[in-house]
Amino acid sequence: MSQNCEMLSLIQSRRSIRRFRPDPIPAEILDQILTAGTFAPTGMNRQSPIIIAVTNRAVRDQLSALNAQIMGRDGDPFYGAPVVLIVLADKSAPTHVYDGSLVMGNLMLAAHALGIGSCWIHRAREEFDRPEGKAILASLGIQGDYEGIGHCVLGYPDGDLPAPRERKANWVYRID
Repeated sequence: MSQNCEMLSLIQSRRSIRRFRPDPIPAEILDQILTAGTFAPTGMNRQSPIIIAVTNRAVRDQLSALNAQIMGRDGDPFYGAPVVLIVLADKSAPTHVYDGSLVMGNLMLAAHALGIGSCWIHRAREEFDRPEGKAILASLGIQGDYEGIGHCVLGYPDGDLPAPRERKANWVYRID
């Protein structure tokens, strides 16, 4: 199979995983996923996003509790994933939301290519607008005005991959 066909197959077979085993992800695999995120296209190559990789269980659980509070629900919105990658982007770039969204896509596709499950979890903007989120940025020496784009939760899937859903009608319109 050609490289192009492999990439298309990965794009079509990736699924959001909502049940993870607690097994850690080896550092070398996590590093490959993170590197893929840094190669996402960004507006005028400004590279406005940053990625915070959380493998510390206490910090991961703190973020999960904060996210659940924002959502107004109990439980773990990270579905038990042992790794949380938080994508934020510099608000001074007019394309920061799009830039961060492309990073999220790269992270999820790279994870899938390496046998790791992923899911995009929202509410990063709300988390990092709060004092708790700002404290995390400060503890890492991150300065500037960043907007939380999303959490890419990672782990080994606990169970089979979900079946693909039927594509909606009228997804694509052509002007020939």
